[in-house]
Amino acid sequence: MQFNRRNFIRSASVIAALSLKEMGAMAASRQLSNQGKPIGPDDENYWKNVRQMFPLSKDVAYMNNGTMGPSPYPVIEAVRDGMMEGDMHGVYGGWEATEARIADFVGANEDEIALTHNVTDGINIACWGFPLKRGDEVIMTTHEHVGSAFPWLNRRKLDGIVIKTFDPAPTADETLNRIEDLVTKRTRVIAVPHIPCTQGQVLPVKEISHMGRERDIFVFIDGAHGPGMLPLDLHDIDCDAYASCSHKWMLGPKGTGFLYVKKDMQPAIQTYFVGAGSDNAKWDMSTHPPKMGKYAISAHRYYGGTQSLGLYKGVTAAIDFIENIGMQNIYNRVNNLGKYTQDSLLALGDRIEMLTPTEPRSRCAVTGFRVKNLPYNKVYELAATHKIRIRSVAENGLNSVRVSTHLYNNKEEIDNLVDVIRKANS
Repeated sequence: MQFNRRNFIRSASVIAALSLKEMGAMAASRQLSNQGKPIGPDDENYWKNVRQMFPLSKDVAYMNNGTMGPSPYPVIEAVRDGMMEGDMHGVYGGWEATEARIADFVGANEDEIALTHNVTDGINIACWGFPLKRGDEVIMTTHEHVGSAFPWLNRRKLDGIVIKTFDPAPTADETLNRIEDLVTKRTRVIAVPHIPCTQGQVLPVKEISHMGRERDIFVFIDGAHGPGMLPLDLHDIDCDAYASCSHKWMLGPKGTGFLYVKKDMQPAIQTYFVGAGSDNAKWDMSTHPPKMGKYAISAHRYYGGTQSLGLYKGVTAAIDFIENIGMQNIYNRVNNLGKYTQDSLLALGDRIEMLTPTEPRSRCAVTGFRVKNLPYNKVYELAATHKIRIRSVAENGLNSVRVSTHLYNNKEEIDNLVDVIRKANS
């Protein structure tokens, strides 16, 4: 491709202008940092300032964080800084340092964290790594994301495992009962979402993990919606493996994620996709026969090869951003907005079919519902017409809509959505 100086100068000018905006946002970030001091979930002045940290368009009320969380300016700046570091000085490596930050953020050890590109990567590693044979049973929900469902369905196709499903119940206790009712002597894995993408129900994953441990059943959690929405301690949950990403509630770069594999489970969960870093550096192709060596004595056995220094510096910046505000403060804020969304919709009476449980421990920042006498795709289109971004949920025949609000949203946006639904269904 021929070098175009005019286009290069134009691009450089855009980057410089963006950098000035980001530097202002970073200065605001330092002012917003409170070193863990409590912030009221209804302190609108504070949260309005947080909103200024994001390049989100002011013309659209973005209420679809469950699909993709927009990154704040400090994260964008960190990604670019990391790329520049590599491209200016030929730096190789450095991304492994992010493992320790992720581990601390989610309550794990550094050697239990493998870097991935998304949740689907982690699900595939766990799905194919569990030692299963034909006829072994896996318990799942009817509310799986395609990235969770399809790997297990594919393993059923290729290896002949049996998949049994249950509908999440309105309460955590009844959900546990439904899982227990499916357990047989052939059950080998319980693979469920921490929070289903469809309606935002918080499943009792700690109790599910305890159930599995008592019965010698592997417990795997699809944690796409956990980190950044809920305070998380994976050692306390005590599941065998947990896959997540940085691009949703952690507000990190797209194309980054992680897989947690409990230390004592690593010998049992086989690794297949290997490369540089997956081993103990004892392989040798000059011997006869060639020598492989052993797997790395950490979760690094589950990934190998070159990663993006810029992207993982962005993950570190995302964790810094969250911790500057305080994870508990963020949880209080998003839980408050989630309850406000649910209560406001329920106030519309029988016009709304609420899919998300009202039980406090079973709900948070994602609300799933149907509008009676108004098809789900029409609700989505109606919201879009009023410049409100939500998500339609067609998978598994749910035919519903979903609202997911994060720390940059506010009650006025929720009120506007509810008003649109009220007028359309009056």
